Amino acid sequence: MKKVPTLDIRRFDTDRANFVAELGAAYREFGFCGISGHGIPRELIDGAYDVFQQFFALPSDVKMQYHLKGTGGARGYTPFKVETAKDSKHADLKEFWHVGREIPRDSKFADVMAPNIWPSEVPDFKEKGYGLFEALDQLGSRVLRALALHIDLPENYFEDKTDLGNSILRPIHYPPITEENIPNVRAGAHEDINFITLLVGASAEGLEVLSREGEWLPITTEGDTIVVNIGDMLQRLTNHVYPSTTHRVVNPQNENARKPRYSVPYFLHPNPDVVLDPVPQCVTPDNPSRYDTSITSHEYLLQRLREIKLI
Repeated sequence: MKKVPTLDIRRFDTDRANFVAELGAAYREFGFCGISGHGIPRELIDGAYDVFQQFFALPSDVKMQYHLKGTGGARGYTPFKVETAKDSKHADLKEFWHVGREIPRDSKFADVMAPNIWPSEVPDFKEKGYGLFEALDQLGSRVLRALALHIDLPENYFEDKTDLGNSILRPIHYPPITEENIPNVRAGAHEDINFITLLVGASAEGLEVLSREGEWLPITTEGDTIVVNIGDMLQRLTNHVYPSTTHRVVNPQNENARKPRYSVPYFLHPNPDVVLDPVPQCVTPDNPSRYDTSITSHEYLLQRLREIKLI
């Protein structure tokens, strides 16, 4: 069986040409790659997981105080069985929280990027949660620099397109599966909406990616590896050179189904006004442009949030 590779990002500084070639090849093939050697301290990751678990352990009525109705879950808390994978009959078995980018309230994007809210019951939530947001944002920018070089764009091509990106850190709690024959995978088969997603330390197995041959490949990581995958916006911008691959979270076929599962994806988004037209470098006679209409990343986001029943 094929396996999604893991690459050490320190090679971007020491062995750049080979690293960029291998990274680009991994994304063209799988849309996924493991990234190790990123230098995000274990204490930061563990500390963030700890405060997120403290929040999810609070009573439902306390958590619901942070559920902002009518916002599509853009900030704060979203309860169980709200989000539904596109075209899926069943809602996902998860509850989650959204931390967004802190921007000045006089920013031109303030009307589409709401201020964060923070649960007062968990004192370190803001410090640990936003610390992890910033660390993953910086790592995502490094990955984008390598991805840009692979398709003959300038290394810093994405910098002014993501510096005010509507990015989201999403701590997720999947509860233990207690009913027999439950219809649902924990999160239905889907593609991500954004540029790239960075998944740091899922606490149990279950993540699977659909290969080109139609096989579900389990993603297993070791050590400090962070799984980074392509989202639909980058697929569109690169005219499908970088594919946004279908993935899902399945119920483990062992005693781990009876345990809660926590995961913390970081969805790196472009700035709301970025136009997602394919870049000329990715339009060739063999790969003609697949899009004849323009759309901004914010318009695209709203369209997709409706499809997954968040708005």
